[in-house]
Amino acid sequence: MLTDKVKELITKARIVSFASWQEQYSQEVINIFQQADDEGRYLTDEDLEKIVTFAPQTSSSTAQAKLLREQGQEIVAQARGDVLAAYPQITEPGGDLYPPARAEACWRDFWHFLRCITYGIAGRSTEYTSEVGLGYMEQLYQELKVPLPAMVLGLEKLKVYSLQQFEQHQRHNLAPYFDRLINEMKRFSPNNN
Repeated sequence: MLTDKVKELITKARIVSFASWQEQYSQEVINIFQQADDEGRYLTDEDLEKIVTFAPQTSSSTAQAKLLREQGQEIVAQARGDVLAAYPQITEPGGDLYPPARAEACWRDFWHFLRCITYGIAGRSTEYTSEVGLGYMEQLYQELKVPLPAMVLGLEKLKVYSLQQFEQHQRHNLAPYFDRLINEMKRFSPNNN
């Protein structure tokens, strides 16, 4: 059962902020990203087409975001597999991701991490995170005793499997979008179990 504090933190724990994009994009473009984030979904084909119409310079980056969206379930499944291999007891009774609903929430977070990263890629800006929202996320993770090393490993694996979708020369340019969120999460205080 979720406490009132946890419920409040969930509403405030927003990874993404487009505040720094004002100089780069029109409000119409930012609104497309913001609506997708508010609805907790990836950018649709229609969203991506509109973005390119308003900001033609994003045509290749929106295509990259689309590819990651289409491969998202597989990428998350691969990352999950690596986390379970590294922490085989984590979903067993007494493990940090037990009972199963707890593990499912963790894998859902991986899906959302990748979603947020695709916004940065589509918008060609590594400045897509919210310091305030991540602060609430850190509090939420502490409150729920989320196993931080496993989450960081999951993010690192999302990066590995996502970059495998691209040619070598593209990987170098895409890596910083993943590193942004990985480095933010590495700064979270470890849980005091």
